[in-house]
Amino acid sequence: MIVIRLDRVLADRKMRLGELAARVGISNVNLSMLKTGKVRAIRFSTLEAICRELHCQPGDILEYVTDEE
Repeated sequence: MIVIRLDRVLADRKMRLGELAARVGISNVNLSMLKTGKVRAIRFSTLEAICRELHCQPGDILEYVTDEE
């Protein structure tokens, strides 16, 4: 399973969700759904924009964990 760690990266960068949404150009609702893991897919362009604004790598946001964990 893929776990979204966007909340952790946002906290590390001391950035609010609304600020990131404005910088990336997506709605707060869509970014919130991504943060809570309620999405089934993410566009590479969106992931690239998030990583650019947070100065991070995709692996900082997305984490694979086995179902046993």
